[in-house]
Amino acid sequence: MQTVVIGKRGTVVIPAKTRRRYKLDEGSPMLIEEREDGILMRPAITAPVEVEIYTPERLAEFFLNNAMDRDDYLEARKGVEAMGIDPDSIDHLRWPA
Repeated sequence: MQTVVIGKRGTVVIPAKTRRRYKLDEGSPMLIEEREDGILMRPAITAPVEVEIYTPERLAEFFLNNAMDRDDYLEARKGVEAMGIDPDSIDHLRWPA
């Protein structure tokens, strides 16, 4: 247990050894919890955000398969062609002509 001092605007300096142990850097999110016996301060656990990057062909597949009606499908085909992709080369559900 260590004693720290509250500074201006309520800032608390966490000792360097503790920051290293918990991998805390400037801007690290922290949780402050009020308890009957005092205040609990702990690192907030954040999950990394995974971003999936789609190929143009995969996007074309989405556009073609998400058409709601025949007109929407024909517009999606035009959009896929504008991407430089032949809509018939993409595996998708085709609307009747």
